Amino acid sequence: MHTSSADSPPRPPQHRTATRGAGVLALCSVLLTALVAARWHPLTSLDGDVSRTTHRWAVDEPGLTHANRILTDWVWDPWTMRILCAAAALWLTWRHAARWTAVWLVATVALGTALQQSLKVVVDRARPVWPDPVDSAHYAAFPSGHAMSAVVVCGLLLWLLHHHGTSRALWHTALAVALVSVLGVGLTRVWLGVHWPSDVVGGWLLGALVVVLAVLVHRRWHRAAAEEHRAAMRDAAP
Repeated sequence: MHTSSADSPPRPPQHRTATRGAGVLALCSVLLTALVAARWHPLTSLDGDVSRTTHRWAVDEPGLTHANRILTDWVWDPWTMRILCAAAALWLTWRHAARWTAVWLVATVALGTALQQSLKVVVDRARPVWPDPVDSAHYAAFPSGHAMSAVVVCGLLLWLLHHHGTSRALWHTALAVALVSVLGVGLTRVWLGVHWPSDVVGGWLLGALVVVLAVLVHRRWHRAAAEEHRAAMRDAAP
């Protein structure tokens, strides 16, 4: 039976763009993960050169290093991001029509954390070791949990602001805060000598991939719910 275009509307350009973006991010993430796991010499050499330089700066600038520790341990810590996510989920739950979105938000952040921890175990990359460390961190290095958590939470919250509609001033403010947070937390991890630069890049790529895939899932659910609602309205019509 032929299905009309009204019953099966074509996919919007945004959906096709998001799908292509997910493919590119997945390819880049897999490639970088493979290079890190293989200990590819050009990458490890570049990581070492950058890290040694930033570590010298961190040792020579104790005041700036202390500020970086405050930012990374309190402002941009993964638990701070999770608390922000929980607050957004509570707000969505309070809006009764958005309860499914609240579940989607929490589940996405949880799955992102599970992916991050699984890759740490699989890749098992050692963190930088310094004779005069300015900070310390535990567990494996790749990918950076701070960088990935910041991208996932900030990315999802930005999309929710856009999805639910907001003023231009609030949108621009939120976008600026998100960009500073994502870039800033990555720089603090390298400055403090607890991550290689490619750990941070890996966290950014994987976090962006999680966000794009989550948005695709949400849009598909929203489209299916809208079609179901239209079908119910047609059936109820006299």
